Amino acid sequence: MIRKRLFHGLAVVAAACIFAAITSAQYFPDGGSWQSKKPSEAGFDAQKLDQAIGLAKSSESKAPRDQELGQAQTFGREPLGEAIGPFKTRGQMTGIVVKNGYLVAEWGEPDRVDMTHSVTKSFLTVTVGIAYDSGAIKNLDSPVFGSMAPISVLSDYKEFDRGEEFGSNRFFELFGTEHNRKITWDHLLRQTSDWEGTLWGKPEWADRPDRDTSTWLSRDRKEPGTAWEYNDVRVNVLALAALNVLRRPLPEVLRERVLDPIGASSTWRWHGYENSFVLIDGRPVQSVSGGGHWGGGMFISARDMARFGLLVARGGKWKEKQIISEQFLKRAETPTGVQANYGYMNFFLNTDRKQYPGVPEKTIAFLGNGTNLVFIDRELDLVVVARWIENSRINDFLTAVYESIDNTSREAK
Repeated sequence: MIRKRLFHGLAVVAAACIFAAITSAQYFPDGGSWQSKKPSEAGFDAQKLDQAIGLAKSSESKAPRDQELGQAQTFGREPLGEAIGPFKTRGQMTGIVVKNGYLVAEWGEPDRVDMTHSVTKSFLTVTVGIAYDSGAIKNLDSPVFGSMAPISVLSDYKEFDRGEEFGSNRFFELFGTEHNRKITWDHLLRQTSDWEGTLWGKPEWADRPDRDTSTWLSRDRKEPGTAWEYNDVRVNVLALAALNVLRRPLPEVLRERVLDPIGASSTWRWHGYENSFVLIDGRPVQSVSGGGHWGGGMFISARDMARFGLLVARGGKWKEKQIISEQFLKRAETPTGVQANYGYMNFFLNTDRKQYPGVPEKTIAFLGNGTNLVFIDRELDLVVVARWIENSRINDFLTAVYESIDNTSREAK
């Protein structure tokens, strides 16, 4: 019996040592440098990978490169759809393939800073994860209302008061209605809150509005958690709520806690709107947006997007430091009950291989207009970034990338 226990104990220790050795052997790029490997060295068929890249290059988005014009032609046609944040004309179709942490292929303009549109939501989710891991958010399943201080919107300040406003509430309450008081952090993260109201001049009903205009102001509210709706007003509600509990600008938190530690460049910027300033502890702070729907959002390079993708691929750990907790990422990657291909925003899941039939089920995609894509296969330790590719060609492109991976390499992982 003693020998059996001793053997079992030694086996556990040996397994732990092997796991530690594997983890420590993983390559992580340092800031300012990134080692590369030839496709053949990284387990790819070089010719087939070139064909996949060629497919991506030939599938550049047909939408205008001028992102402000593109917004005007799409979201700008919605009610109250005018832009209130900055835009930037984009570059050429760009991509990166990372395998086992090494750069295997790059094309286009990988260091160019461009709008990343709704991939911003993935950065927002991770920032909320930092708030959760640090204790600023105690419970993701608790109503957000309970942790909200009154919000002072900077644009509401006037030089002189008016008598008709005497005694009125000068603070903005995100969760003041009976319906909104039920909404939890998890509901907001999963886009199942059905939050009601107007933020930064944009009513929630004006985002991708129903064709039946009679429902805009009179529809019944759905119980939080029972229905999924992709809605950028509610995404911005989450950003403001996170700012309110962290009491620091979200880009500052993201830089210090996530992007600086993984060696990202100093060229990225996270913008809000011209009217999205609030007063936090005596200083004006801009509440950032969750995408480029009305302008703003994350402006970042493909290389920095790839680093971010590698962090998630490695379970939130960078070298010896756990930057995002495994507990939070596990929740972020859990399918939403009423939308099985969606976890936390903007974690698109390949549940039943419905999103991308040509790739494995256990993969994640961060997606934004353009299309901007950060694709993650944790089991293969693979990250693919594609910017300004036609959405309808993404599955073909990713399928071609997988077909270029040597079977021996797949089995080894």
